[in-house]
Amino acid sequence: MNTPPVLPISRAEIDALGWDEPDIVLVSGDAYVDHPSFAAGLLGRVLQREGYRVAILPQPDWKSVDAWRALGKPRLFYGVTAGNMDSMINHYTANKKRRNDDAYSPDGRIGLRPDRPTGIYAQRCREAFKGVPVIAGGIEGSLRRLPHYDYWADKVMPSMLVSSKADLLVYGLGDEPIVEIARRLDAGETPKDLRDMRGVCYLLGKTEPLPDVPCEELPSFEEVESDKVAFARMTRQHQLHTSPFNGLTLIQKHGDRTLVHNPPALPMPSTVLDRSYDLPYTRMPHPSYGAARIPAFEMIRDSVTIMRGCFGGCSFCSITSHEGKTVQSRSQDSVLREVETIAARDDFKGTISDLGGPTANMYEMRCTDPAVEAICRRPSCIHPKICKLLGTSHEPTKELLRKARAVPGVKRVQVASGIRMDLANLDGEFIEEVAAHHTGGHLKIAPEHASAKVLNLMRKPTTEGCDEFAKKFEDASKRAGKEQYVVPYFIASHPGSGVEEMIELAVYLKQRGYRPRQVQDFIPAPMDVAACMYWTGLDPLTGKPVDTVHRLQDRRMQRALLQFFLAENYFTVRQALLDHGRRDLIGDGPLALIPERPPKEAFAKRRQEATHVHAEDAGTAKTVGYRPGRRGRRRK
Repeated sequence: MNTPPVLPISRAEIDALGWDEPDIVLVSGDAYVDHPSFAAGLLGRVLQREGYRVAILPQPDWKSVDAWRALGKPRLFYGVTAGNMDSMINHYTANKKRRNDDAYSPDGRIGLRPDRPTGIYAQRCREAFKGVPVIAGGIEGSLRRLPHYDYWADKVMPSMLVSSKADLLVYGLGDEPIVEIARRLDAGETPKDLRDMRGVCYLLGKTEPLPDVPCEELPSFEEVESDKVAFARMTRQHQLHTSPFNGLTLIQKHGDRTLVHNPPALPMPSTVLDRSYDLPYTRMPHPSYGAARIPAFEMIRDSVTIMRGCFGGCSFCSITSHEGKTVQSRSQDSVLREVETIAARDDFKGTISDLGGPTANMYEMRCTDPAVEAICRRPSCIHPKICKLLGTSHEPTKELLRKARAVPGVKRVQVASGIRMDLANLDGEFIEEVAAHHTGGHLKIAPEHASAKVLNLMRKPTTEGCDEFAKKFEDASKRAGKEQYVVPYFIASHPGSGVEEMIELAVYLKQRGYRPRQVQDFIPAPMDVAACMYWTGLDPLTGKPVDTVHRLQDRRMQRALLQFFLAENYFTVRQALLDHGRRDLIGDGPLALIPERPPKEAFAKRRQEATHVHAEDAGTAKTVGYRPGRRGRRRK
């Protein structure tokens, strides 16, 4: 079989390889980048390693079936993914406005994929060639495998299997499952024969019997769609079965059909993970894109993934739902081979932009007692406190960083993917190393909030740990002779966070001199625990009520309090402080958030907003919509 430098994306490329047909076609909502950080690139190379002829169909025009038919009928199956992000988070802001760019498309162009493309792509696969198995996967499939609250539709939606009609949905990491699927279909098995696999979901036919394995039944889709208490109960049940070592098969009625959710796939050992990253990637976009820039690729082209998964269990994060709770680490040799490959490029500038993963300092950390790990159902290994059985040694991470920065041609190795501060505080030497060698002036950290109540709902450590880390990093930077700072990230409008909690956060920021320029507005991602809190008003693990913010004006107020120092936020912040009896925070004292007298910029902002409102009321203003070149409608 000819080995293409990149996988084909057109019929002409398939013909040039002398193939009569591809064995597998991977349909992706992202541009095709032959790099291990892009799902289609990695899975395509993994299948190619096993001897399969793989074609990629990136960002096809979904309005017609022509793009599917053009590549020809795949001999084994279609693999369908929305891309590296859930499409709705990719497309829309927290305020449900259309984003003006798409980081995974050439030149950041928008409109190259539909909303929720997994289901649409899968249906086009069916239309193109009837009888070809369709396997859905990717992060969108992982986050929508069960009934889920969709923030943008503002309703509970069924499993993606219902809309996609896929034969099988693979959730989690696909390296091993996709190879098993290819081998078994190639051996003559049918998609129904694959239902015994871990890490898959499927829909039973109306008359098909339940699998002969221990099962736990979830409330039906009809129940969770209409009853928020039932939705919270479903979320709790699912959370208790996320461990690959003790999770049961879950079943759930969807009308007259039954969804079967098999236990998660077992963690991959380093030897298996290494095989996925040691493949001959070009580490470049497909040549057909020419000079077009793909922003996501530009950001990660010189980064190296050292591990997957996260045991933090933050309630607003989707990593555990997709990559799993168990950290799966690559070997040092494999990581260093990738660093050497990058360093050997003619255009390499000397800096590895990131050596990390979901959390950079969880490398090779895992439960030290397999017997306990086999029965443990804790949603987080480090909240409310670090488990005494968790292996928290930073020695493997420090050793890897030292070796990476010693590779010839490498001038600097950055740690840019985030550091879990409560773990880092256990090892002062690690903080010294990061400050001295792996920070480019600013180090991103994510305390997320200051309110103990909100942090507990987030499953994040208290502010004491953040302060401790910031002080250690500052001192270590001084010893290294560098002027460096931590850059903290915070979330506004998270469940449990009201105006009082945001005032508490604003005071915390004022006391420590933090002025966050980037603000994260909470987005309820499908299947996240925090999304359940937002929709139901309940903490699914305790059943206790949680106050949530839904109105746009309330979300804007929280954002303004987080950036209380901006002149344009003055009047919003002042009103919030007065409404909540915090007149003491207005004035010229050292702890005051805003001055007594408004800055002139605040008046200018208010006049601008008033003019905008009056113009719209008069019906004279023509506004520009959020899509470039598209005239927006006037608000009613």
